[in-house]
Amino acid sequence: MSHVSSERWFGTGHSTLSDPAAAGAEAATAALAGREPAIVFVFCSIGYQVPELFDALRGQIGADTVIVGCSTSGQLADGRVSRSGVAVTAWGGPGFAVRTHVARSVTGRLREAGAEAASCLAAVDSGHRALLMIADGVTGSQHEVVRGAFSVAGAAVPLVGGAAGDELTYVRTYQFHGGRDGVEILSDAVLGIAIGSDRPLGVGIAHGWRKDGDALVVTSSREGRVLELDGEPALDVFLRRMGVDESALDDAAAFRELAFHHPLGLSRRSGEDIRVIHDGDRADRALICLADVPQGALAWLMTSTHDSLLDCAGDAAAQAVDALGGEPALGVLVFDCAGRWIKLGEDGVQQENAEFGKRLDGVPYGGFYSTGEIGRTRGAMGMHHFTLVTFALA
Repeated sequence: MSHVSSERWFGTGHSTLSDPAAAGAEAATAALAGREPAIVFVFCSIGYQVPELFDALRGQIGADTVIVGCSTSGQLADGRVSRSGVAVTAWGGPGFAVRTHVARSVTGRLREAGAEAASCLAAVDSGHRALLMIADGVTGSQHEVVRGAFSVAGAAVPLVGGAAGDELTYVRTYQFHGGRDGVEILSDAVLGIAIGSDRPLGVGIAHGWRKDGDALVVTSSREGRVLELDGEPALDVFLRRMGVDESALDDAAAFRELAFHHPLGLSRRSGEDIRVIHDGDRADRALICLADVPQGALAWLMTSTHDSLLDCAGDAAAQAVDALGGEPALGVLVFDCAGRWIKLGEDGVQQENAEFGKRLDGVPYGGFYSTGEIGRTRGAMGMHHFTLVTFALA
């Protein structure tokens, strides 16, 4: 699928062939269609992250083309979604600028790594700029990457992106960076991708969750560890709100399932940021989340419906396109939470895909299912879960 506007173009390709080399060739050929891109995004399931995946792609690009991407927990492109496969999204033509920087061995220095990756922004001097970021999905404390990037990008440059996945096994994820002469397959890395354009860029952020019950004040926390809510042990508050007793913790998988459907929402000026509750600790009665929950924050337990999650796909797409100020969209990059796939189910994901198609009305889109979403248009925050982030180009 592709869209061409005044020599600028945006193309997507998708393949579920089992051989990585053949899948990469099929997806790349569909996305590029003989055109030279400024940048190519390659998103693939675990098992495809081998050098052969990129061979055919590298043969079709120019010397200045940048290849970036990661392993995923699902990918979407060409109007299709898949758990196992390869998705390629690319764009090119006049007026685009792309610069990248890779921060390596980031565990234990995530804020520094975010700032290091964001340093590529200095090399892009365009009328419209954004910083895309692809992070390792198993390093923990992903919010530190965003804080580091914000220290460089400041409030004026939108941040978008996502954390690489491994089909929700949380063992190891991979990040890709390179070009025509070769592609590195990395882990424990953060990719910074500075995008410049002489036409508008737009960001959309939506999640489809709503508040359930009264507000709670986070009276004690440490990073993603919520120790107290309203002055009580956080785990006790959660169990009481859920109407279950201590035995709910006896089955770790069952507790995670319960918590999965009732994340925390943190109050923000633009709505609520979602934090997945990953576990509960009987020792200190803490709730363990996958990103920071600041002490003093106002929070709610959240709930959703199938329809509200579907509606948010259209909302995120519309926000990004509306941010283009009336100029027609060339294409949209999508960072969708892998947790939303679990909530929606296989049929629901297909419905979500149809919602994208309906709202975008022929505008091509591609992206991946992530283990953490990055989206910030204002303010210093920008790390999300259970959320859908979109990035539109005019």
